[in-house]
Amino acid sequence: MANIHVIDFEGSRRSGVVEYGVATITGGRVVAAHTRLCAPTGSVTAAESAVHGISENDIAAAAPFAAEQALFADLRQSGPFAAHHATIEQSLLRRAWPVPPAAPDFAASAPAAAARVADWGPWLDTRRIYENLYPAQSSYQLMDLIQAFVLSEELTNLAAEHCPAHRRRAHCALYDALAAALLLLRLTREPTLGAAPLTWLVTQSRTPAADALSRQSKFSLDE
Repeated sequence: MANIHVIDFEGSRRSGVVEYGVATITGGRVVAAHTRLCAPTGSVTAAESAVHGISENDIAAAAPFAAEQALFADLRQSGPFAAHHATIEQSLLRRAWPVPPAAPDFAASAPAAAARVADWGPWLDTRRIYENLYPAQSSYQLMDLIQAFVLSEELTNLAAEHCPAHRRRAHCALYDALAAALLLLRLTREPTLGAAPLTWLVTQSRTPAADALSRQSKFSLDE
């Protein structure tokens, strides 16, 4: 499996991104992680705080998410992005930076030879992949899948290694990114899936809504 950067954002269209988490997969394991709290661009409601545990006071002095443009642009150069229900992360990224710098098209069979594109995608969507591969599951919520596929202990260990001590639970950005990363890594251990090419995972991630969102922002720079 190539470099994959698994992303989770806490926030909303109203508040903007108030926390981000990135777990980078290389060589079949999580090798790096990034996370921090971010100043909001709008109000953080009490209902939102109840979910992610971040209040406006917690982030009033933080740098805004906009300060991380170089980080996300650099990550996009080295591998595709992934998320659990990726249309949310793509929407928040596009809200911050509508068109990223040109990067390889990892949906192509030979990304190095393909036309470079100004797009945050293609995305790997763990929710969509698991819906396609395991249609009998009763729930495709992130933590329900972690429980169903017996990944809780591994997630706890990864969180202890990478997450801030007070952000090691569901709806904390890096914790959720690590959970989605484990769902991807689990596929590499499946005998019938471990050798699947990245392009196949991209195909399994697609929905009509995701394709429409991608088409709105994907421009070949070689045209």
